[in-house]
Amino acid sequence: MSQFVYVTYIYATPQRVWDAITKPEFAHRYWMHTNVSDWTPGSRWEHRHGDGSGKVLIDGEVLESDPPSRLVMSWARPDRSKEPSRVTFDIADFSPGLVCLTVTHDRLEADPAMASSVAGGWPKVLSNLKSFLETGACENIWLTRNKEG
Repeated sequence: MSQFVYVTYIYATPQRVWDAITKPEFAHRYWMHTNVSDWTPGSRWEHRHGDGSGKVLIDGEVLESDPPSRLVMSWARPDRSKEPSRVTFDIADFSPGLVCLTVTHDRLEADPAMASSVAGGWPKVLSNLKSFLETGACENIWLTRNKEG
């Protein structure tokens, strides 16, 4: 598949959702990694390993930035062996105190392995993001397995 779209509703403000995506100290709490940039169009961004090593797992360019409602960035492995894909975060007020977050990850045709990773990864990240913003807690679901496997 060349595009994945995820929609979730979160009891939060658009600014809190934006901060959770863009501020390293928040992203580390639910993503277990950090997102680092100045978030201005044309700037580089990095998705760094959360173990403190600073290892860059994914990086790219900020393509659009309209805080706190829209962030678009290219998404690639640092080795650049494949064309970058693109991630769009659309953050909209749905009703008072409730935000609709739509994450679209597209342009995945050139990298089937990335498409497979995205299919399993984004649901976990967004579930943790929602739990973190609504309760202040979340599970490290990358380390937790259900009893069936």
